[in-house]
Amino acid sequence: MAAEICGGSLFLSVKTQLQLQQRNQQNVFFHAQRSRTRRSTTRFHSSKRCFSSSAFPNASAFRRGAVCQVASTDFESAAKAGEDRLSKVPVRNIRNFCIIAHIDHGKSTLADKLLQVTGTVHQREMKDQFLDNMDLERERGITIKLQAARMRYVFENEPYCLNLIDTPGHVDFSYEVSRSLAACEGALLVVDASQGVEAQTLANVYLALENNLEIIPVLNKIDLPGAEPDRVIKEIEEIVGLDCSNAILCSAKEGIGIIEILNAIVARIPPPEDTSKKPLRTLIFDSYYDPYRGVIVYFRVVDGTIKKGDRVYFMASGKDYFADEIGVLSPSQLQVEELYAGEVGYLSASIRTVADARVGDTVTHYGRKADNSLPGYEEATPMVFCGLFPVDADQFPDLRDALEKLQLNDAALKFEPETSSAMGFGFRCGFLGLLHMEIVQERLEREYNLSLITTAPSVVYRVHCVNGDTVECSNPSLLPEPGKRKSIEEPFVKIEMLTPKDYIGSLMELAQERRGQFREMKFIAENRASITYELPLAEMVGDFFDQLKSRSKGYASMEYTFVGYTESNLIKLDIRINGDCVEPLATIVHNDKAYSVGRALTLKLKELIPRQMFKVPIQACIGSKVIASEAISAIRKDVLAKCYGGDISRKKKLLKKQAEGKKRMKSIGKVDVPQEAFMAVLKLEKEVI
Repeated sequence: MAAEICGGSLFLSVKTQLQLQQRNQQNVFFHAQRSRTRRSTTRFHSSKRCFSSSAFPNASAFRRGAVCQVASTDFESAAKAGEDRLSKVPVRNIRNFCIIAHIDHGKSTLADKLLQVTGTVHQREMKDQFLDNMDLERERGITIKLQAARMRYVFENEPYCLNLIDTPGHVDFSYEVSRSLAACEGALLVVDASQGVEAQTLANVYLALENNLEIIPVLNKIDLPGAEPDRVIKEIEEIVGLDCSNAILCSAKEGIGIIEILNAIVARIPPPEDTSKKPLRTLIFDSYYDPYRGVIVYFRVVDGTIKKGDRVYFMASGKDYFADEIGVLSPSQLQVEELYAGEVGYLSASIRTVADARVGDTVTHYGRKADNSLPGYEEATPMVFCGLFPVDADQFPDLRDALEKLQLNDAALKFEPETSSAMGFGFRCGFLGLLHMEIVQERLEREYNLSLITTAPSVVYRVHCVNGDTVECSNPSLLPEPGKRKSIEEPFVKIEMLTPKDYIGSLMELAQERRGQFREMKFIAENRASITYELPLAEMVGDFFDQLKSRSKGYASMEYTFVGYTESNLIKLDIRINGDCVEPLATIVHNDKAYSVGRALTLKLKELIPRQMFKVPIQACIGSKVIASEAISAIRKDVLAKCYGGDISRKKKLLKKQAEGKKRMKSIGKVDVPQEAFMAVLKLEKEVI
């Protein structure tokens, strides 16, 4: 059946279409059944069957003077085509594409609808965020890992193979996006029709342009009351520079414009080159560790053909294995006998050593090796560092194995062993951002059943020594002595904040408080501005993003890039307890913030450290200079209780004897800082630094 609509297409289930036909024959008004996630109705007129203004208030906004188009969809044939998705098609009929967008602009919802319309996933198996298979992704409502899915679509009576890669939207997972783009020839740029262009929208477009991809602009959520497609199209053309004359208006939740998107993918995204006769070269773009099958590799076949049972050679590691199982991701793993140039699939070869199959490696045939490997991926540069320590020291080997397996699935994670006098053996880990750090910690605790302690996040400082050496340190305990260092440089980032004009003042105030240097402000639209600052990365690893969202009531977005190192007036703040320096509590802070940070730390430690038999001084020091101090009073025995009278000299003698004992105890006594105190202080450091 055909449904006439203005500027888009609404697709309904077969059962609903039959019901609508029956009601149409009776010449009555009818209602269209909506998605299960939103039980609302759209009113149609019985004769014209166009959207009514009450049911779709923004119909005029995206009609744009076009007459009502007629689009027909047979879901039975689409489902049948989906079931045949393992059938081979010529290389010219393969389309590899990914979906990129800012966070919460509807990437995962659009991916769900594409899977549903093409019949890749049956209706009974369908659920929201279908490709987000981690519990953590569903709880937070964000995409953390890229996911691949193979679909089959019939266009003009010719079958096409569509390989979709759904990507994360948060800036901390941009490395996942860059790896996805390298395996594709095109990208769907999804923009929320109510929110418009945001910071990560720009960042993703630039990544796609660097990879020479064909970009198809898609305006999502046009069914929302606040949708303004014309304004957003103008924003994209002015800010991004993309031609939006043939941008697609859609609503992934309501199924509007999905067929237009599929048609555009086939018509506008170029096919991969047909190089199936060349020696095999496949690019590994993702992998994970299965406890039963070993390392499972996701790859894109660039040249040649790979068959089940072939002996394959990993060019970077120099290892060879037999391909016990190859298949496609649709989105579950389906076995096939062979894959050729342009296709995306997976490989299982009983690989037990995680270092043998790394992301970015090239796989070729052992007997017919390729002349050179593929370029691979640029190494991810960690921006934020913290220490990870097991609560139980016996779990240290388990933590090492867990990090190695997780690094296989998360190529941006870096780690090296570290020892702390307070927390024992652990690892110094590098992350792309604070959210990345939180996600890794939660995945280690959930997937590998570990109990972990994390230190306060820090950045890498560059220290120029008097003798001409340059030392990089991410741990305050590795900082050279004051007499040996000439200067300290800290990393700076260029941050771009996109915000409604009402919040410009509060966001500029936030950046100034964090030692930001103003660079530029421009109005990208009548009510939206772009503010550019350069500020220290150390000021961003705390609660900067939370403050940005709080001060702008959630409307502002940000994106940052590393620009280099700049010399700053930085000092090492030591904490001394009873005269002994406690290295795990040392921090590197700016001189202007040293007093406030030192004061907060000493007050917190006074609350947490239990009282001793002697007085315990707690001091925050810069070198030998004490800038903040607190003291825990001693537990005293009342030695004067037995003195019911008599001369004052007797009382003085007893008090003097007690004082000498306390002094002797203080000189030989040792204060044990409890684990709870370290945890509380580390949490405090994350808040105040």
